[in-house]
Amino acid sequence: MNFKLNNGVLVPSIGFGTWQISNEDAYEATLNAIKIGYRHIDTAYAYQNEEAIGRAIKDSKIDRSELFITSKLPSDIKSYDGAKEYFNKSLNLLNLEYLDLYLIHAPWPWSNIGLDCKDGNIEAWKAMVELYKNGYIRSIGVSNFLESDIKPLIEATGFIPHVNQIRFFIGNTQEKLLKYCQDNNILVEAYSPLATGNILNDKNIIEVANKHNVTVAQVAIRYCIERNTLPLPKSTNLERQKMNLDVDFKLDKEDLEKLNKVHNKELDRPLRS
Repeated sequence: MNFKLNNGVLVPSIGFGTWQISNEDAYEATLNAIKIGYRHIDTAYAYQNEEAIGRAIKDSKIDRSELFITSKLPSDIKSYDGAKEYFNKSLNLLNLEYLDLYLIHAPWPWSNIGLDCKDGNIEAWKAMVELYKNGYIRSIGVSNFLESDIKPLIEATGFIPHVNQIRFFIGNTQEKLLKYCQDNNILVEAYSPLATGNILNDKNIIEVANKHNVTVAQVAIRYCIERNTLPLPKSTNLERQKMNLDVDFKLDKEDLEKLNKVHNKELDRPLRS
């Protein structure tokens, strides 16, 4: 199954997330993921594992055209020249000739969440639009951006992001932002679809999992797809990697109603202070 971006590019509907996987572990984890069927790999310059992921891509012997590779501009780089410089750094580390998706990692530096970086984001976005138009990237987007962060980019360039990658999982679905993105044909990618493990003991999700004879993790991943978002589960465990990819079942209306009512006050918190 694929999602189709607003430029017609197809994206495999489940991505392999690599956040918090070290460069030492990323090679084997990524190679295993590709071997069992993942064709969508998500990384970032900030993860410091692009070099290992690049080696795994090469050693997998899978034709490059069959893979969808994402990386991200570091959150503190807010300039035209900086965006081009760090794009090239990621491309070199990955040992690739192009990327399928490149994102601005956040609207502000992670060290200063909430800082107004509108002008810098616009400059970085202009560089990314240029790289896209010149064929170095097949699609471009943002991550952790709210509607108020996205609109200035569109107003300045006339270019609508193809993707917004946000924290999205059962109990924290950012409904207002989700609606804005979907109304504007911006694909929402769901990072941390398992809430970094914090929803695995929720009784409501367990009930749905038991009903379908699947795991809670599989329900969480399927839920994202049912909500027309693209999940990016992460695991270095081969068996869990396989299970995270095996979500060929449907959640019915009753399931979705139950899952939509799940609320976790600890996890449903804004990234902004």
